[in-house]
Amino acid sequence: MTADDDLFRPVTPVRAYQRVAEQIEEHILSGELPPGARLPGERELVQRFGVGRSTVREALRVLQSAGLIRSRPGDPLGAEVLGVSPDNLSRALGRLTRSRVASLGELVQFRMVLDAESNRLAARLHTPEDIARMREQIARMEALSASPAGLHSFSEADALFHRAIAEASRNSLLGLCARAVHEAVVEIIEKKISGVPDPTPWMRRSIAHHREVLAAIEAGDSAAAARLARVALHAYYAEHVEPETRELLSAAVADD
Repeated sequence: MTADDDLFRPVTPVRAYQRVAEQIEEHILSGELPPGARLPGERELVQRFGVGRSTVREALRVLQSAGLIRSRPGDPLGAEVLGVSPDNLSRALGRLTRSRVASLGELVQFRMVLDAESNRLAARLHTPEDIARMREQIARMEALSASPAGLHSFSEADALFHRAIAEASRNSLLGLCARAVHEAVVEIIEKKISGVPDPTPWMRRSIAHHREVLAAIEAGDSAAAARLARVALHAYYAEHVEPETRELLSAAVADD
């Protein structure tokens, strides 16, 4: 046995449909196939890739499961390209939580980190237009808080408020992750809160917090804006996460 014997390992054969899916995915990610574009029809894909119809269909199923395309049986225009969006990431995070690969506590802690950094940057980099969008969503939340039946719409306004902050941070990747994590957390927490007889007090506390965040961002107080994100998320969600992961949230605010 030579020294080089440990450098190599047996390889796993790759099926043809995986290669087809990889090629199409690469063109989508590179922008050569932008959202809204159409893939060639099934028959043409068979000819171009030199594979069977079942191979093409399996590749399209893989891409559709990943949220990159929308394929309708018998569509003469070919599969529609959806591209990469926060929805893809949000669904993936939601699946991780439901599968217990990542706990709800870990997901909320991750959101604490993202929101705090978004708030910090927004306090430094916001524009008057950013502030106007934040004010608009707080006004929506106030109107919706008058009716407990408006919980879902209230959560949507909450999401748009945080999206405005993420956009004000001027970091597109931070905004993308923040939106996806927020949506994954909201979906889970909504189910827990929906069983509460009257969620109105919770909504009022949320509005008060959002007003504090807005004031800190508008004043350019980045430290206060970041702290508010961590403390508020701990206060809102700590009792809803698994007992064994609550210390993760406590650790995130330990320095405040």
